[in-house]
Amino acid sequence: MKSRTEIFRLTPEATGLRVWRRAGKLFPHLWLPASLPQLWLPASAGRTAAVSIAVLSLVAAAGCRQDMHNQPKYKGLRGTAFFADGGSARPLVEGTVARGTLQDNEAFFTGKTGNTPVAELPFKVDEAVLTRGQERFNIYCTPCHDATGSGRGMVVQRGFKQPPSFHDERLRNSAAGYFFDVMTNGFGAMPDYKMQLSPRDRWAVVAYIRALQLSQHAAATDIPGGDPAKAQPPEAAATHGPEKH
Repeated sequence: MKSRTEIFRLTPEATGLRVWRRAGKLFPHLWLPASLPQLWLPASAGRTAAVSIAVLSLVAAAGCRQDMHNQPKYKGLRGTAFFADGGSARPLVEGTVARGTLQDNEAFFTGKTGNTPVAELPFKVDEAVLTRGQERFNIYCTPCHDATGSGRGMVVQRGFKQPPSFHDERLRNSAAGYFFDVMTNGFGAMPDYKMQLSPRDRWAVVAYIRALQLSQHAAATDIPGGDPAKAQPPEAAATHGPEKH
């Protein structure tokens, strides 16, 4: 049996692991795979030799396990002579659609049926839709069209080309899909907003444009309760008090 003072050796200290031990003192920072054999060194070799062997063993062990670390590959957008077009990134297979982006509703995603703009919004309009449309309109449309849709936004006042008013007869009679198509593809000096506005948000803006148009051209019959000009002023109603029965 070898003397404790004459050797360094690897001994099992945990399941599947071995650690360096010298004269009964544990050095937990020197860990090696259990698959490595026990090593015996003279005590005169000292700690330096033990540490050196541990490091070399770790390097050797790491070099034996490459898996997919080293393999033929191209980094993103790097060129290659392998393909005729010189690009390593390959185009998608024709007809590929990302999950959740299948645009199978032509009217909803294009604002058209064939080449004809749809007359109405493709879904029911409620308060939530109008609120969302107003929010998006105020962010993206008011700089040119102003808050009322009259086409006198701040950038127009600073010299940018004035857009037509939404209250012009031509635009009041335009189909809902026309506004959607302009937001999707742009028109004249107006760029497209398909990156800023999702299809549903574009329709919400269309709904709000319709609300703005109605606000400036509403008939008395469109107002609940009749013509407001004939309604009793609030002050008069407060003076007379509630009707008695």
